[in-house]
Amino acid sequence: AAGATIAYAQGAGGAAAVGERKAIMKQQLENAKQLTAMSKGTEPFDLAKVQASLKSFQEGTTKFKGLFPDDSKTGETRATPAVWTNKADFSKKADEFVAASKTAADNIKDEASFKAQFPAVSKSCDSCHEPYRAPPAKK
Repeated sequence: AAGATIAYAQGAGGAAAVGERKAIMKQQLENAKQLTAMSKGTEPFDLAKVQASLKSFQEGTTKFKGLFPDDSKTGETRATPAVWTNKADFSKKADEFVAASKTAADNIKDEASFKAQFPAVSKSCDSCHEPYRAPPAKK
């Protein structure tokens, strides 16, 4: 599946890849907000929503990491040049996030286990942002 995604992204052109990346990251952000709210107790814990979000993290990130063809370096993207100059590390961090999400999904059975597992997922997600995501443009 990952190979097909890479081939599609390269064939679809940079603008299409950027659009797909944005859509995936928008969904990832919504999932992260929901899980963060549950971890802080501002939203009720819901195991089904947690599991769905963790599955979405795994699937979205697996697809996302293949959406960086060379012609998608410019345009409306927050990807930094480091994505292309250090693809091995970028890919490794994506794989680590997928693994952290899977481990959490396998181990979360209730609110207590969620609160124990979620920080590792969040930390893994954040580890990619500093080197590979530019801050939002000022309006």
